[in-house]
Amino acid sequence: MEILFDEIPSLDLADFTSGTEAQKSAFVNKLAEAYQNIGFVAIKNHGLSQDLQDRLYGSIKRFFALPDEVKSHYEKPEIGFQRGYTGKGKEHAKGRNTGDLKEFYHVGQELSTIPDTDPIKSEYPENVWPKELPEFANDANEAYRTLESAGKAMLRAIALSLDLEENYFEDKVAHGNSILRQIHYFPITNPDEVPADAVRAAEHGDINLITLLMGASADGLQVKRKDGKWIPITALPDQLVVNVGDMLERLTNKKLKSTIHRVVNPPREKMNSSRYSIPFFMHPRSEMDLTCLESCVSQDSPKQFVDITAGEFLEERLRELGLKK
Repeated sequence: MEILFDEIPSLDLADFTSGTEAQKSAFVNKLAEAYQNIGFVAIKNHGLSQDLQDRLYGSIKRFFALPDEVKSHYEKPEIGFQRGYTGKGKEHAKGRNTGDLKEFYHVGQELSTIPDTDPIKSEYPENVWPKELPEFANDANEAYRTLESAGKAMLRAIALSLDLEENYFEDKVAHGNSILRQIHYFPITNPDEVPADAVRAAEHGDINLITLLMGASADGLQVKRKDGKWIPITALPDQLVVNVGDMLERLTNKKLKSTIHRVVNPPREKMNSSRYSIPFFMHPRSEMDLTCLESCVSQDSPKQFVDITAGEFLEERLRELGLKK
């Protein structure tokens, strides 16, 4: 049954991870309903403490306050900006040429945590750490591990909702190519100096399996409902917003929805203020096969995507976003 939500549903991850069988089953059913209709939920009891969030936001605010010429030392275009800093306006949404009004910093898997026997280790670049902020690495790595753990729990629930084995995704995301992105939507002191169609984040779907977003510092995130109406995404301070990405939509032949979302500009009088946001883009290993699940293909729902691996899909999308040539 199609449902038009006026707000995204709120769930308690503890119901799934430590609840009764009835609570666990109810969580899976509510998650399936949300992901088949709007593609977003808000969850609590995810393991990410407020103290850690505060420390991480403090770190990134100090980094983005550095002069542009200092930040540019940590820019790595040769690896498609997949680690370190990405400067203002360098990423644009698929199908657009105007850059988004943001700058960001990428953290990936710490290579020291990956066994030498795992061939995936050779695929990842080293993380880039700003020497001006010695605390940044510890805070970012702790948040990365915590969000990765919460993401694995969500994927176990998603697997059950698709009638798969609960651990279906476990080997596919082990040391996966996930990214912690720290974003600064910078102040615009003179709105007349930016392109008329420039926005903080133009409408887009995420590339990955799922995205886990900790609370942003200001309003602005909106999701596009099935009927075309944009609704604001709001989450309580103790919640994470978790949404379906394009890879999961492909795998499920659009049974689960990678819903278009955006970050709109604030009113003109507030354009000179910053907005900070920290999403965790949960990616699988590059060899994961994204071929549509047979259980999601039928006469009523014919296969909508060509076969592709996660690595191939990521490369394709990075070129579309202007981050790789």
